[in-house]
Amino acid sequence: MGKIANTIHGLKPAMMMVVVQAALAGNSIFYKLASSIGMSMRVLIAYRFVIAVAFIVPLALLLERRRPKLTWKVTCQACLSGLLGGSMAQNLYAEGFVLTSATFAAALYNLIPACTFILAVFFRMERLGLGTTIGKMKVAGTLMCIGGAMLLIFYKGVELNISSTNVDLLHYKGGHVATLHPHDSNNVVGALLVVSCCVSVAIGLIVQAKMIQDYPCVYSSTALMMTMAAIQAIGFALCMDRDWSKWKLGWNLRLLTVSYSGIVASGVTFTVMAWCVQIRGPLFVSIFSPVMLVLVAIAGLLLLDEKLHLGSVLGAGVIVCGLYIVLKGKSKELKRITQLMPSKSSKESEHIDIIVTSLTENNNGSSDNITVVEEEEEEEVSSEVEGVFNLDQMSSHEIVAI
Repeated sequence: MGKIANTIHGLKPAMMMVVVQAALAGNSIFYKLASSIGMSMRVLIAYRFVIAVAFIVPLALLLERRRPKLTWKVTCQACLSGLLGGSMAQNLYAEGFVLTSATFAAALYNLIPACTFILAVFFRMERLGLGTTIGKMKVAGTLMCIGGAMLLIFYKGVELNISSTNVDLLHYKGGHVATLHPHDSNNVVGALLVVSCCVSVAIGLIVQAKMIQDYPCVYSSTALMMTMAAIQAIGFALCMDRDWSKWKLGWNLRLLTVSYSGIVASGVTFTVMAWCVQIRGPLFVSIFSPVMLVLVAIAGLLLLDEKLHLGSVLGAGVIVCGLYIVLKGKSKELKRITQLMPSKSSKESEHIDIIVTSLTENNNGSSDNITVVEEEEEEEVSSEVEGVFNLDQMSSHEIVAI
């Protein structure tokens, strides 16, 4: 019984992450249903951030009572991160989502790690390392993600005849039936909007990584960022949708959608992800992102009567494979860093003994050489640790972006 209990306890993070991805997949279905009844996506996103703020702010006040002083720099970083990774990103994703389909948008959303890696290299927060196996894996995985996205957008292919339940909630709600490729023009525009969302999220994550270094409180920094995003989303929605009838909820699908997206898809999933990050690390959380794609595809077939095409399946598969290659490279890099750190500490202890001996025998000749070597090794290891730390923080994009 003890072994079974330990096994179940060890599987808790994985099971919780599957539940999180299922919750996010459900949010995609709710988005599609809300758009089918004419609900403004801008209004939905504004309500979502308001409800998320109402959920996360009390949690931050309860769990992080001791916080560093809030500076203008951190406030500006939170505002920028909330814009790029929150309000603007979600509006871009929602508009692209409406023009395409749930499965199509979910597949392209997996480009975020690749976009983040490219921007991290550009801002010198990550080493390219083409001369190493790890660097080649990360570059190859990134190129596969980009190639898969291009295949997904521009190649349709034959329709795959997969058995369906003939259930179409969009038609039941009075909306229009959506296929994976409804119109070629809308498909390209929607894809460009989702890709723009991925780039926006990646830039926002880089800003967030900088902010966390100055304000190392996960819950409080996210609450601050979501508050900024809520203000921005409300302002944008008020400017674009001045008809107050669009803001009315009532006891209907609109209220259910905003409640689900705010409480479950933002508040609950963030809390669970933060717990998984604390237990297993952000890389573990990132590995589960393609699970949402599979669940959305299944839900689209069963509930929305979406049609799959060969190009969509191949493109999504290439993106997922590329994502796992990138994450595998990061995993090897983390293992290399953990192996370097103990060896560095042990060498430092040996370094002291050698210096004492060399002072008496070689008149400081060898001690100076050893000191130079140790300083170079220390600088190399510390720079590698810093690069891994920065990208690890950016790998946990699901916490705030979805």
